[in-house]
Amino acid sequence: MKRTRFRTVLTILLLGAILVTGCTSGKNKDNGTLSPDNPVKFSWLVYDRVEGKVRDDWEIFKEIEAKTGVKVEFQIVSQEGLEEKRQIMIATNTATDFIQVPTQDGREHGPEKVFLNIKDYLDKAPNLKAFYDKYPEAKALATGTDGGLYTVPVLEGDAEGKGFNFIWYARKDIMDKHGIKSPTTVDEFYQYLKTLKQNYPDSYPLISNTIVGDTGLYTTFGRVFTGISGFYNIDPTTEQYAFAPYHSNYKDMLVFLNKLYSEKLLDPEYSLLTQAQWEERILTGKSLVTYFWKADLESLVAKARGAGTADYELDAIPSFAAEGIKNYQFSRPVVGTVGRAISAKVKNKERAVQFLDYLVGEEGSNYLSLGIEGKTYTIEDGKPVYNKEFGASPFNTLRKDWGVWYDLITLNNAKSREVWERGLSEKSKDINARYEQYIIPAPKQIVKTEEELELEKSKLNNLNKYLEQKITEFVTGKTPINDTTYQQFIDQAKKFGSDELLNMYNTAYTRTYSK
Repeated sequence: MKRTRFRTVLTILLLGAILVTGCTSGKNKDNGTLSPDNPVKFSWLVYDRVEGKVRDDWEIFKEIEAKTGVKVEFQIVSQEGLEEKRQIMIATNTATDFIQVPTQDGREHGPEKVFLNIKDYLDKAPNLKAFYDKYPEAKALATGTDGGLYTVPVLEGDAEGKGFNFIWYARKDIMDKHGIKSPTTVDEFYQYLKTLKQNYPDSYPLISNTIVGDTGLYTTFGRVFTGISGFYNIDPTTEQYAFAPYHSNYKDMLVFLNKLYSEKLLDPEYSLLTQAQWEERILTGKSLVTYFWKADLESLVAKARGAGTADYELDAIPSFAAEGIKNYQFSRPVVGTVGRAISAKVKNKERAVQFLDYLVGEEGSNYLSLGIEGKTYTIEDGKPVYNKEFGASPFNTLRKDWGVWYDLITLNNAKSREVWERGLSEKSKDINARYEQYIIPAPKQIVKTEEELELEKSKLNNLNKYLEQKITEFVTGKTPINDTTYQQFIDQAKKFGSDELLNMYNTAYTRTYSK
């Protein structure tokens, strides 16, 4: 064994000597820097968005090439084919020079020499070094088992944890017409729905576009009654992961939703609705209250008025929570679940890292997130604002015509969102101000070991399916809600692995951020 190790070391030293003699190294063989006088091409995997297809003549990339000498050659796939293409590239080690992958894939396949170890080049990448120093969560998500850094995670929210996505919508025109006040407690919310039903007996006042996910009925009311957003999440009062159905109030949530269902205050098809059906019922007054993305509020109002309801008005009603439960909403996560990686086989390794460093820096980041000053944004009171002619949804024009704020291209959605919200209407700014008191920083993401990922893969999907099915049975009355049936529900959840998953999440969270 010692001889084998000696021969291995000797071979490495000899190779090193040969490379040094050649005045280059394995990672430095291109021996170049970014410069318009030193052109280089890099391939980049992207997909066409609905707002507009990827173009090779976007002006921001002409500007970037003029500054850096880098010409980007996009390899385009459909959105539907993106994941398959990405997995094939990873499996065959044929990734484009730049590729966006889940950070988990970066951690897993980086050490296998699928992706370049950015850590080896930080001495020539000051912006990347500052990025990892500023965002320890991003560094944790980018770090492989060998200690290497294999992705640059995309930023989603401001570092202070103030930006948020969701609000309670309600028909303000109807509230004003009948003198209905906004609810502030669970009991008031129930009476509020009853009052709406009395005035509009053919309506089902409350509607949800899904049952799980960020805007899901079970997610939203789980947080209202237990303080846990979703089935598993951080409890902000303990900073530990919790399983919502274990909370003593979870059965109360089921009773409450069953009451809404029984009294036809909740859309009876809530668990089956498509996005199109949800929108149609909100626009036509078949439903009057929902919890959804705040960015869609004004566009929905415009659609309803355009369809003939001239007085149609949506506004936010306050967030509320059960007695003794923290009334909150998580902000956008600061760091996303995906990150930009460089292929380990890229020919010009140093310049590839330098280019990524440029895109993370202020000038490059501004191109990808804001565009070109004077053409896509202006400076007002010292801060950028998107051109007013782009309207309330500037991202449509920015993506289609400029390649700005484009998925798989931008690295900083947080910067784009900050500028977008700075140019919002006074109404939207007022809603943001009213909700500010409820927003707390989102939980940091977990870095799971291979064993933990296997546990999650083997348990979570089946558990979620069981929970969704059983909760729906409780809410719709198919299964009565009492101590016996609820205990059976909990016992079955444990058989599906609820305890094992809860222990795993807390262990992984503690390990990831214990330092």
